[in-house]
Amino acid sequence: MSWLRALKETARSGLKIERRRLEPLIAIRGAAGLALVIGVGLAFFGPVVAASSAFGAFQAAIATFQRSWRPRPVLALVSGASLAVSTFLGYLTGSHVLLFMALLVLWTFVAGLAWAAGPTAGIIASSNVAIMLVTITLPTSVAEAALHGTVIAFGGVVQATLIVLFPVRRWGAQRDALADALAAEADYARRLRHDPMAEFDPVPLMTARSAAAVTPRQARRRPAELRGSRGVAERIRPVLASLADPGMGVPDEGPERDRVRELLAAAGSVLDAAACAIRHGDPVRLAAPAVATLKTPDTRELLGGPARRAADRLGVLLADVIETAEGEGTKEERAEATETADAIAPHRRRPTLLRLVPVVLRSMRAEMRPGSPILRHAVRVAVVVAVGYLLGAALPFGHGYWAPMAAVMVMRPEFSQTYARSVARFGGTVVGVFVATVIVQAAHPDVGLAAALAVVCALLMYLLMRTGYAVAQACISAYVVFLLGMAGDDWSQTVLERVVLTLVGGLLAMVSYAVYPAWETPRLRNRLGDWLASGGRYAASVVDQYADPAERGRDDVRAALLATREARIAWQEAVATAQHEPVRNRGLSRAAADDTQHALAQFSRAAMLMEAHLPEGGATPVPAAAQFADALRGTTEKGAQDVRERRVPRWDAVRQALAQWDEEDRLHGQAANPVVRNGVDLLLETLEEFSRGLDDSTAGSAGVGRAGRN
Repeated sequence: MSWLRALKETARSGLKIERRRLEPLIAIRGAAGLALVIGVGLAFFGPVVAASSAFGAFQAAIATFQRSWRPRPVLALVSGASLAVSTFLGYLTGSHVLLFMALLVLWTFVAGLAWAAGPTAGIIASSNVAIMLVTITLPTSVAEAALHGTVIAFGGVVQATLIVLFPVRRWGAQRDALADALAAEADYARRLRHDPMAEFDPVPLMTARSAAAVTPRQARRRPAELRGSRGVAERIRPVLASLADPGMGVPDEGPERDRVRELLAAAGSVLDAAACAIRHGDPVRLAAPAVATLKTPDTRELLGGPARRAADRLGVLLADVIETAEGEGTKEERAEATETADAIAPHRRRPTLLRLVPVVLRSMRAEMRPGSPILRHAVRVAVVVAVGYLLGAALPFGHGYWAPMAAVMVMRPEFSQTYARSVARFGGTVVGVFVATVIVQAAHPDVGLAAALAVVCALLMYLLMRTGYAVAQACISAYVVFLLGMAGDDWSQTVLERVVLTLVGGLLAMVSYAVYPAWETPRLRNRLGDWLASGGRYAASVVDQYADPAERGRDDVRAALLATREARIAWQEAVATAQHEPVRNRGLSRAAADDTQHALAQFSRAAMLMEAHLPEGGATPVPAAAQFADALRGTTEKGAQDVRERRVPRWDAVRQALAQWDEEDRLHGQAANPVVRNGVDLLLETLEEFSRGLDDSTAGSAGVGRAGRN
């Protein structure tokens, strides 16, 4: 993609406004907390201190809107406390330019590394740096700086208290994650009716798994309906695929296929009902036709072999989903059920806030390596903020902090987000400042009215922030104008300095990524190799289960499956990121990327089908499966290295192991297990398809040229 096209795409993305579900009660709660903090500040300390406290309450409320599985009060407290510390330290060094610049660079560099701990940590840390640049200009002494830091922390405490006293949708994020996973399973079941080879995106399941991790305190308070459904949904997916797959004994057409379609439709209906119940905390309402389809005795007469086992298993799992989603019973019954469930399968543990600190530090330390995108982002943002601060101070506008503040707020580890947010911030700033200036010129607000207008802008921002960054930025710009005007800022300086310095900050951010980029495009082959290697380990673990069912456990299968999903998601995110990057040397053509992705998805699907029919402990072992699994594991590891080094993998060892398997069965006169035998054939077929898809990109020049023109 050329630079011109990349700029057009990112600008269009940044200015895009989407229809999203609004959460007015949460927005009103955040605005009420802000109004309370401003009111207390005005009543006891005056408008300048009130402005500081408002920044703390404002940022604390924004932190609670981030996608995080931690309790919202914790996010508000962390945001308020960290901003208070930043403000106090910033003021202590503010009178010494060199010392302050050193602190600013260090603080910004650490904020950039904080993205290693996740987007929520990165956003909070970046916002602290940006708001610190404003708040340190308000105090006039060390004592006042301590007071300002205290009231900023107080703003976080107020927001956290309101969340506790007036909760809105407790466990709402976890409910949505689990409901989305069940809804994705329902959609998958319906698609399998028409396309038995349909692919399934594991992102909803992985998101639900992340949401299921809880701290010990959360584990005692988690609603009953959020326990267990995710695990059942995980087990339903391979059963659905096995039921629909023609290779499991059901022909493409006929009465058996019709019954399979009916079962899949009924499963989709039940899963949708469970998702709706969990999302809203309501009883499960099942459609009568779906229940009748699942209970009809004709299924066992029409289906046989693996398909019958899959149908029986599906009915049991759907019953478990319904029972879990109901979440009924007395408090004592739910507590007893919780203890029983945790004894059988302990909940996934999330570290407490104090225990999280070393985890975050390890994540940040792990990014201190050459080529790390997070490290490059940290270096970029630290340099840009320093340059922006000096440049803003040199320009004859005053309030030079606006340029570095704009830069740190728009910069992200990814190219497309940085450029999209730069354009959106400039556009939103122009609109917000213009609207605020018109209101000021027309109403000439005093301190009280300016505070009220700031609260209204904050309310609109909380309400509309998910519709687009440009909309949110327009509200924020107007909010800051009214807030600083309340604190005594000169209204007449608002328009020119805000717009020019925001433009300067955005341009610095964009130039920095062009000069010191962290492109994802050249790493596509590495991501693809990682997915191939993890997929090979997963398939080999499944085949190993058939070799010796009595001795081998299934934990390694589960671990390998999760690793495969993480590798697949990393690949998908890399492809999505690379799609908008102005890089011609892709190393992998778009056609090759699509073909290899499809092949690896089918490879994992073949392993999943075999996993759906894993033998029990007393089943007859298949010794040849162990040799095949070893060959598969080693060859895919080598194949992953070939992919990274621009070679086409070869699967001779896998082909030889399969031929030896057939020879042993022929010599011993044994009939191979049809599930595992058909599955390994499909594994080899998809690996060969992977190599064919990759073959077109190995020449390099043709693939690169075609990608560059796309």
